[in-house]
Amino acid sequence: MRRLAAFALALSALTSTLRAAPIDLSRWAAVVVAGDDRAAHADTPTEAFDNARRDVSAAWIARGVTSTNLIQFSLHPGRYADKLADLTAPGRIFTRLRGMARTAPQGCLVYITSHGSPDGVVMGDDLVAPERLAAAIGGACGARPTAVIVSACFSGVFVPALTAPNRFVFTAARRDRSSFGCGESDRYPFFDGCVIEDLPHSADFADLARRVRQCVAQREDAEGMRPRSQPQVFIGPRFAAAMPAFAATR
Repeated sequence: MRRLAAFALALSALTSTLRAAPIDLSRWAAVVVAGDDRAAHADTPTEAFDNARRDVSAAWIARGVTSTNLIQFSLHPGRYADKLADLTAPGRIFTRLRGMARTAPQGCLVYITSHGSPDGVVMGDDLVAPERLAAAIGGACGARPTAVIVSACFSGVFVPALTAPNRFVFTAARRDRSSFGCGESDRYPFFDGCVIEDLPHSADFADLARRVRQCVAQREDAEGMRPRSQPQVFIGPRFAAAMPAFAATR
């Protein structure tokens, strides 16, 4: 009995050690998509989504994603000085994700910031439905660990379609709620701003979700936004079991 107890204790310690090892995001394929360029409830332009696309990408690179394995997408890829973005178009995004997943085989990160509706998320001239996004990600990433983050109004509509044992799914709002911060004068949508603020301090994906949900609620309360967006999170059991800590911020 003592030997069995000692073995169980040693196994528990080994498991804790393994889980505490930094995750190697350098071999993950990543896409970060600015899906629209219009302000909320208007045809006036906004830089909020492209600002988020650029700075969210930088935040993930600081946590270990390799810049050569991360593809950014914008409606205006030639407008910005860094010239890092490709054109936002669903077919092109999904094709390039498949290609990158072949060269970076350890995991996938898909981040989309845009307008949304109860039917899906805006990507350029298209409204991409949850089932279409799920099929594209499944075809590219298969059973490997996959994190999907959708920053848009009503983005909770993506959770049922994207749910899988190997997935982390995080959305900016419930399926019946708006998110905030995509007006003409906003630097970032609230949710994206919280990701940019909290990612450098987060221990892992679950901690990131906890911090961002708290940050979004505080921002909405401070600015009197109602009803609260209530960001949604799903962590599949296989993703959770294999989820070690983020590496230190570069």
